[in-house]
Amino acid sequence: MDISVRPVVESDKGWVLEMVRRWGGDYIVSRRRKIYPSEIEGFIAADETGERVGLVTYEITGDQCEIVTLHAFTKYFGIGTRLLQAVIDRLKGSEVRRLWLITTNDNLDAIRFYQKRGFTIAAIHVNALEKSRELKPSIPFIGNYGIPIRDEIEFEMLLR
Repeated sequence: MDISVRPVVESDKGWVLEMVRRWGGDYIVSRRRKIYPSEIEGFIAADETGERVGLVTYEITGDQCEIVTLHAFTKYFGIGTRLLQAVIDRLKGSEVRRLWLITTNDNLDAIRFYQKRGFTIAAIHVNALEKSRELKPSIPFIGNYGIPIRDEIEFEMLLR
């Protein structure tokens, strides 16, 4: 599969919102705050026909950048890796020193993905989903592989 990656532009915002709604709402909850992926920066991966096959959104605050969403619609084709690299390349020459993200304890595929790409576990926020569900009641109690969703795992990559 031949993949190209490009920045999210204004005409993509509706599609980004549609993708996020598939995950249970217009926003993502991270560290007790709502983030609206359709309103922040991102990159889209597309195949050789132009079909969108992946999305990453991120938010830069000071010297830190949080990956808010990263989703490859087909696994094991390098889509997620290409999207992640696009964010890293975007941050080169900026003041950002730390790239970080949150995933949940049930997301074993993400845990594997980020560790293989040089991220380290910076923190485990035990029972954080209790508070997240106050902001977003649609977060399920049981996640991937039948694992109860309870904790947030914070990954980081130091860029400098």
